[in-house]
Amino acid sequence: MKSRTFFLLGSVGGFFSVALGAFGAHTLKPQITSEMLSAFETGVRYQMYHSLALFVVGYALGIYARRQFAVAGWLFVAGIVMFSGSLYAMAVMGMTWLGPVTPIGGVAFLAGWLVLAYGFWKVQSIT
Repeated sequence: MKSRTFFLLGSVGGFFSVALGAFGAHTLKPQITSEMLSAFETGVRYQMYHSLALFVVGYALGIYARRQFAVAGWLFVAGIVMFSGSLYAMAVMGMTWLGPVTPIGGVAFLAGWLVLAYGFWKVQSIT
């Protein structure tokens, strides 16, 4: 796996975090409940955090070329899709049946952080 992939995914994820944040603040705010707006904003925030984490993955993968870094990156991507995506769908489209998907995305985020930590732990020397 090339680090370029994760730099690209992080960039696109960051772009959409900003775009969706603006959409939420300017378009959704008057149209949905404050509870759903809060859920939407949580999705945006976690998407941005993990888009930035994808840059860490890309950098680490480029230097150390360890499989764990690619696995962590894909777990972050899965988390963005499942966690943030389900919150967006529930808030915008009322697809509340997606509620059980949100914690699965959260587990993907947690697993990504653990795998990332394991990858750094296995590196002999961090430069």
